[in-house]
Amino acid sequence: MTINEIQDQIIEEFSVFDDWMDKYALLIDLGNSLAPLEDKYKTESNLIEGCQSRVWLHATCQDGLIHFQGESDAVIVKGIVSLLIQVLSDHTPQEILDTDLYFIDAIGLKEHLSPTRSNGLVSMIKQMRMYALAFKAKENNH
Repeated sequence: MTINEIQDQIIEEFSVFDDWMDKYALLIDLGNSLAPLEDKYKTESNLIEGCQSRVWLHATCQDGLIHFQGESDAVIVKGIVSLLIQVLSDHTPQEILDTDLYFIDAIGLKEHLSPTRSNGLVSMIKQMRMYALAFKAKENNH
């Protein structure tokens, strides 16, 4: 599936609910379904700066596709991490760099997050793009 197809699927999933309490519940469920990050990846270098809660993001690149893993100690944030991984994981660095993450506004996520969580969201996206840039640079050097 393309990144945009995944985003459209998420928008559809969230559009079922009118009430934000239900959307938060869906986010928490998504966070709970996220595979736990191995302790060896919970390092300072994988910690996202600018997040109120602790968020770790780990990336590997195999066969030209970046695979993301992540975790947070806050349930809603873990749900956000889960969404970002669902959308961006297992795509090429170029696809990740070229993508417009329109699902965030479409589901109303940004406007329903506190400013610190919103900053954290931006930091997570920035970090995922940094990984994509780094892996792309590696590819170009081979």
